[in-house]
Amino acid sequence: MFVVTVFFEVKPAYIEPFRHAMQAQAKNSLELEDGCRRFDVCVDPLNVGNIFLYELYEDEAAFKAHRETDHFKQFDAEVAPWTANKRVLTYSFLMDQASGEA
Repeated sequence: MFVVTVFFEVKPAYIEPFRHAMQAQAKNSLELEDGCRRFDVCVDPLNVGNIFLYELYEDEAAFKAHRETDHFKQFDAEVAPWTANKRVLTYSFLMDQASGEA
């Protein structure tokens, strides 16, 4: 499995439209992409402009395919001016805790 985390700092004036667009993006990723296994959207309760994503893909190729979808490209272009900061980190599983396999 391939893990992606994304940290967004959303400009205050755009928090609501960003959240709406992000919910649609998560839904599209899960429903339209075979390789997308999980797409969690989390909000900092102390600063609702801080959004954290936890995404799980079958492999790195599935994540690369995600970034080439029309829905991702549209989302990315739409929210770019609403975002003060964005940081993307990727990880590979050391061990799958559900199966105990490395």
